[in-house]
Amino acid sequence: MTAAALTSPAAASRSVTTVRSDAAGELLDLLPARGGLSWVRHGEGLVGWGEAARLEVSGPRALASAAAWWADYTAGLDVADELGVPGSGPVLFASIAFDPDAGTSVFVVPEVVVGRRDGVGWVTALGTAPELPEPVPHDEGPAPRLRYADGAMDPARWCAAVSAAVSRIDAGDLEKVVLARDLLVSADVPLDPRRILRRMAARFPGCWTFAVDGLLGATPELLLRRTGRQLSCRVLAGTAPRGAGAEDQRLAAALLNSEKDRGEHALAVDSLVRALEPYCRKLSAPAEPELLTLANVRHLATDVVGTQRGSAGLLELVGAVHPTAAVCGTPTPDAAALIGELEGMDRGRYAGPVGWLDAAGDGEFGLALRCAELVGDDGARLFAGCGIVAGSDPAAELAETQSKFAAFQAALEG
Repeated sequence: MTAAALTSPAAASRSVTTVRSDAAGELLDLLPARGGLSWVRHGEGLVGWGEAARLEVSGPRALASAAAWWADYTAGLDVADELGVPGSGPVLFASIAFDPDAGTSVFVVPEVVVGRRDGVGWVTALGTAPELPEPVPHDEGPAPRLRYADGAMDPARWCAAVSAAVSRIDAGDLEKVVLARDLLVSADVPLDPRRILRRMAARFPGCWTFAVDGLLGATPELLLRRTGRQLSCRVLAGTAPRGAGAEDQRLAAALLNSEKDRGEHALAVDSLVRALEPYCRKLSAPAEPELLTLANVRHLATDVVGTQRGSAGLLELVGAVHPTAAVCGTPTPDAAALIGELEGMDRGRYAGPVGWLDAAGDGEFGLALRCAELVGDDGARLFAGCGIVAGSDPAAELAETQSKFAAFQAALEG
């Protein structure tokens, strides 16, 4: 295991104060130009900035090490919290590698957090008196001029990889594998993460708009929420494009009745339920999926809820359920090996857990989807993936990745 931690002088006072403040407008408008942290949905959630402490960690015990580090960090804090709700008091933002053993996961304790839950707002500050900042003016300016380039694979090579995966599935080697591709973009001016986040949130208000250490996006998939002993998840697998008028409804009905997509979805739900069962005294999932409608695509969706037993912390639970079949495949070891063989790229933190954790152990983690990693001031690496099962058509899967890229491209180009 490798780890590197940095604690700033601001954390040395060990004091954390949370006060109620309902004056904040749009949370994303408070973010600074660089280094902002976000977890916002329907205008509620958390934003933060400044680094009171930071941990970068990898290796077989990465998440256990992060949990121990966070417990040690919070143990000595002098906390004054007027609200005592999930997300108030000290908060840790996290962006975990798709493969925590090999990739680097990043954990950041912000110096200032502004939150809102059920219409109630608050400000948390480390070492200083909490004070609500002025919103950052919307200086959109002209849209940047963008240049795109293939990432690890061009479309033809990626389609060949999908064909190879289908052949392996047909041979009985595995049931499903998720293959992703990346797309590189460069701009003629520095990219403004605030602009991107605001546009993503406006287009996808029902998604969780996130930003942690240069990885930002809007994910529709909730990997795991913990509130006290209550656990909840939203599983997505099976995707269809949107259409116009009657065509849109035809596509929706086709997705809901697709044997291929329903089979893919069932694998994702089953993998999550199997992973959570040892930690729950009660766990339930509906027998039939629902349709989740977004601006650019539809997904089959299932909400899983449970009641935790035992003393496992949220990061341990996250480690137990990740990677699900929705982002890796089934069986997990075989799918992960095939991803390494066929995908041709390092996912980094794409498709890994992203979210936040508070000192009481409550928190929310999604999967880093519909996202990009900022590279320097004027570049980004976009990601999109598809679940490959028996009967998958490479051309259709390529079109699905292009639909998913379009979500982030619209935020860049608008």
